[in-house]
Parts: sequence; C-alpha cells; structure tokens
Amino acid sequence: MALLKRQQYPHADLPKRPLDKSGIKHLLGLYQFTRPYRNYFIAAMVSLFFSSTVLLAFPFLAGRLIDTATGKTFSFINDINELALLLIAVLAVQSVFSFFRIYFMSQVTESTIADIRKSLYEKFMTLPMSFYDNQRAGELISRLTADVSLLQDTFSVTLSELIRQTLILLIGIVILFVITPKLTIFMLLVFPVLVLAALIFGKFIRKLSRKTQDELAKANIVVEETLQSISMVKAFTNEAFEVNRYSQSLNQVVQIALSNAKYRGAFISFIIFALFGSIVLVLWFGASLVKAGTISIGDLSSFIIYTMFIGGSIGGLGDIYSTLQKAVGATERIAELLDEPSELQLRTDSSSALTKFKGEIEYQAVNFAYPTRKDVPVLNHISFKIHSGEKIALVGHSGAGKSTLIQLLLRFYPVDTGEILLDGQAIDSYDLNHYRHNIGIVPQEVILFGGTIRENILYGKPTASEQEIQEAARQANALEFIQNFPEGFDTLVGERGVKLSGGQRQRIAIARAILKDPTILILDEATSSLDAESERLVQQALEKLMEGRTTIVIAHRLATIRKVDRIYVIDEGKIAESGAHDELANLSTGIYNNLLKLQFAEDKQTPVEA
Repeated sequence: MALLKRQQYPHADLPKRPLDKSGIKHLLGLYQFTRPYRNYFIAAMVSLFFSSTVLLAFPFLAGRLIDTATGKTFSFINDINELALLLIAVLAVQSVFSFFRIYFMSQVTESTIADIRKSLYEKFMTLPMSFYDNQRAGELISRLTADVSLLQDTFSVTLSELIRQTLILLIGIVILFVITPKLTIFMLLVFPVLVLAALIFGKFIRKLSRKTQDELAKANIVVEETLQSISMVKAFTNEAFEVNRYSQSLNQVVQIALSNAKYRGAFISFIIFALFGSIVLVLWFGASLVKAGTISIGDLSSFIIYTMFIGGSIGGLGDIYSTLQKAVGATERIAELLDEPSELQLRTDSSSALTKFKGEIEYQAVNFAYPTRKDVPVLNHISFKIHSGEKIALVGHSGAGKSTLIQLLLRFYPVDTGEILLDGQAIDSYDLNHYRHNIGIVPQEVILFGGTIRENILYGKPTASEQEIQEAARQANALEFIQNFPEGFDTLVGERGVKLSGGQRQRIAIARAILKDPTILILDEATSSLDAESERLVQQALEKLMEGRTTIVIAHRLATIRKVDRIYVIDEGKIAESGAHDELANLSTGIYNNLLKLQFAEDKQTPVEA
C-alpha cells in the first residue's frame, strides 16, 4: 500500500513533524553525512550568499535608471547606458554564482544521498529477523525511495532556498526601510493580515487533501494485493469482484476530492482577491507619496520590484517550512532505522580465516515464543543432542515447532530460556558471520535471485572459481540441464527463478549449498512438491551433499528419512518420540506410526485421484 502510494505521490502523504528543537536536531543529525564533502558545501554556501545578495542590487539600479531617464541626477552614475550595463553586469555575476551554487551543492547532495541510502541498506542487511516480523517490505523500501528522495530535495533545494529567501527577505526589508520608510511601514501593516489568513485557510485545505490521499492509499491496497496474488485471483475467477472492489474505493476518493475542490476553489478565490486588493492599497499609498513629492518614481519602481522579491520570499518560505516539516518526519524515520540495534557487523575482510566447526549440536531445556506472540509458547523445555556428522530428522504436524528449532539454530532469534550449544559452546558466543558461514540450508521454497544461474550458485561462495562452480553443479545433478540451455551458466532465471522448474531450482539451491561447503546442513522439505524423476535427481544430489556433514532434515514425506540416524517427533513444542525409523514405526500407538499410516493412505489414494 505505502509503496504504491508513494510511487504515485512521492511526498504527498509523508507526515509532518513540528520544527521544534527535537525535530531540528534530527534534521541536522543527518548533515553528518555531508562531512566528507564539507569543502564543496562551503563553496556552495559562499556561492549562494553572493548569488542572493548581488541580485538585490537589481531593483535599486532599476529605480535609478528610471529616475535618470526622467532627468533626476545622482552623484555616482547619471548615464542610462552605464546604468543598463551595470544592471546586465549584476545579472551576469548573479548567474555565475548561481551556476557554482547549483554545481557544488549537487556534488554534496548526490554523494550524501548515496551514502545515506548505502547506510540504510547496510542496516537492513544487519537487522535481526525479529525486526522484519514487525515490518512490511514495502514500508522499508519507501525509506529508500520516498523518504530519502525528500531528503535529497531538502539537501539540494530546500536548504539553499531557505537561506536564499531568508537573505532576500531580511536584506530587502532593510533596503526598503532606507529608501522608502513610510511606504515600507504601510506595506508591513497590510500584508501580515493576508499571510495569517492564508495560513489558517491553507491548514484546513491540507487536512482535506490528506483525507483524499488516505482514501487513495486504501484503493491502492486493492491494487497491491491483487497484483501480488494475481494467480489466486484468476484461479478463483474473481477478476470482476476485484475490479468492483477497486471501483468502490475509487468512488470514495472521487467524493472526498470533489468536496476538497469546493474549499480549494474558495481558498484560491480568497487569495486572489485579498492579494491583489492589498497590492492596490500599497500602490495607491505609493502613488499618493509620489504625487506629494515624498518619493520619486524610481523609488516607487524600486519598491515595487523589492516587494515582488520579498513577496516571493514569503511565499517560498511557506512552502519551505512545509517541506522541512516533512523532511523532519522523514529524518526521524530514517534515524530510527539507523539506530536499530544490528545483529552483526558487516565484514569487508573476506580473506580472514573462518572458524571450521565439528558440528556437534545440543539443545538444553530450550523454551521459546516469538517476539510478536509472547503469549503463545512454541517450544517447551526441548533438550536433545546431535553428534558430529550425524543425520537426524525432525517430523511432526504443521506448527509443532520444527522450523522454529532451525530458526533458533540459525540465530534468527535468541532463546527465551535454556541454551543451544555448538561444539560445547553457547552459539551466541561465536562471531555471527563465521557461525552462519558453517551452516548451509536447502529450503522447501527455493529463493533464487533474478540474475543468472552462475550468480545464484556463486551466492554460496562469491569468490569461487569457474571450476568450483561447475563441480558444485555436477555434484548437484544440475550440470546437464544447465549445459542444455543455450546460454549455459549465463541463463537468466527470472524473478525468484520463475523460468526454471521446481526440480531445477532445487538442484541449483543444492549446488549453492555444496559450494558453501558447510559443516552443518539443514534440509527443509527439500524434495516436496516434485515429480518422481525430479525427486530422484534431487535426492541423489542431497545424499552427496549430506556426506560427512551434521544434517538436520525437516520432512513431511517420511519415506525420505528412513536412512537417517535418528528421528525426533515434535508435538506441541516438545519431543514426543525419538529413535530410528524402524523403532518408531513399530510403536503401534505412537505419533510417528500414525503419521506413517496417514501418509500410506494418502499415497494409495493418489493414483485414483490422478
């Protein structure tokens, strides 16, 4: 929802934060990323100062040009040609400084934003699984897109404009007080009333606009959900239902938008009338002063131009203030992410020696409940030991706790009580990078990245040679089908591997695990949902992969685990039974025996149903 919404309206729905001490502190906090580029930043600020102040000479010289044309003389220049050339020189100097201001600020902005995005992505990679349990991928992606894009605008445009408009406003008013004090005081009595009314009315309009955006976000939920689950929509022939659901959401958007349009129309009409009415009052008073001889026509002309500059600055500052409020909100969200505790530190010293474990695992009275469901215990006082090189299987009904045992072993979550040991030491005493490097996994749902077959196999060991890649593919029974592709190892697998069959994806995952050469191997339903021939090839590859490794197999298909050394039956978070296949199969009232009977019955029915 949020991602689709922000793609269409990048900054519209970003919440605002007050520009209080805390908000400004957060905003300035991200300017630490500009430190490596401070020389460019200083050059940009110097250019900004001169581009803003030099331009303020323009209205003054324009007024002198008009007065000179009417016969009035001055002490420094009395030739209209020289004044015209001076005006052009002012514009030229201002243009040069404006160019350097934009160029130097772009150097700072692009580099800084890239560093912020990199820091955010690094943080994403190092955050624990418990963090992702409470987050949606779309929301996290929006931190890298909408929020950082808003900061990019803040760094490149908003900051510069804030300084420029403030300089023009303050210096411009001072100049006006010097050349036309009476007219300036009159203007300052008239325009603040207009600005205050516009702010109050504008705040009301923005609330209505947010309602429209919220309704559009709800409509976009429909789009996001249906596009992500389009196969399910088509399978249930609910295309018309989804179109109707989206249409109803859009109708709500239209109704609120039309209501918003009425108030917005009234607001614009008020602004036009009040603004030009104020201008008429100021011009009337200025004309009266010219008629009385208090000021010259040139002074009035300078005043008008300066007023245009100041009016533009006031209007610009309103937009800048609104943008800064959004930037503060974006900064707070980014800062929150950057402040999240990481589970590991990224390593750049890939050449450093990795600890090779023996692979002896022991669960000691482990209790666990997921952080998002602390009131629902998943594991209850589980204790068992796996010897080095031993092959064990975890079986049980869905939700019994099998996958949770694996997630704890991978240190995705810390145990609540109890301890898990590896080679006699608590697993959390090991360096996390080195620890996980010793564990390989072949999951049921194989996740391939949208690159080539070579890149996906290399994920197990990015520094592997071409010979190692081919050998891993051969051992995984994948080399033959890979070489049959015209592009071979350079074949693109598509998003999540959609261009490959299930068996091909599994064998690439096995090749990836072989290349990693782990001490501990986890097979999570690695042969489920495969046809007989694919299952045979995958099973052969798995048997090669399991040789000499401590292996944990999670399986529903009990025929695939007959050869393991020990089977643990998990029921309601506890070990209900343990032993070899034949031993458990002979327990007539046992859970494992019952699972065998149920599966045997299913296998007998399968040909009939086919």
